[in-house]
Amino acid sequence: MASASLFRIELQGAGCHGAMPHLGHDPVFAAAQIITSLQSIISRNKNPIHAAALSVTQVHSGDAQNVVPNEAWLGGTVRTFSDEMLDLIENRVREIASATASALGCVSSVKFVRNYPATVNDHEYTTLAMGVMRELVGEDAVDGAIPPTMASEDFSFMLRAKPGCYAFIGNGTGDHRSLGHGAGPCLLHNGSYDFNDALLPIGSSYFVRLVERLLARGS
Repeated sequence: MASASLFRIELQGAGCHGAMPHLGHDPVFAAAQIITSLQSIISRNKNPIHAAALSVTQVHSGDAQNVVPNEAWLGGTVRTFSDEMLDLIENRVREIASATASALGCVSSVKFVRNYPATVNDHEYTTLAMGVMRELVGEDAVDGAIPPTMASEDFSFMLRAKPGCYAFIGNGTGDHRSLGHGAGPCLLHNGSYDFNDALLPIGSSYFVRLVERLLARGS
């Protein structure tokens, strides 16, 4: 799973009447230019074979339709699978914000917060965990080749301290749901999400067998 970072770019301009924009420095226009330029990080600065995502999810400014405001800010999220890629993106976010704001007569400040690092499984423990899963539910029910996801997970801190394996148990086909919102399971952050209670014995048994296997190894 990917690392998760948040950024907020604040812009200070000079307000004026919307009918006389030449008398001010428009932070809204600067924000729009920065939003467009930030996408160049993914398309022009990042190696195409490496995955990363940058999404601007908020833009805020002003409260009158005929006034160029003094201030504006925009925010979003960055996802990567390596610290090196995250370093590149953060540096470019800061450079683009500063240079674009300056070119348009504004001043910028950037807050970039690295919330969670990438979740990276250890090969040995992943192999062990998959063996326990296959014993429990059978070969066909275990997928050892799921693609990485840009979602993030705070268990990543544990995996940086100790080798281990983070696995998904799956939520079934959706037949257990009673909310009537169509076929298939609801994902997290969906208001119709319904946990599949039938998974509780499977999950509990998995952890018990995993501990038994590790104790047998003398770990």
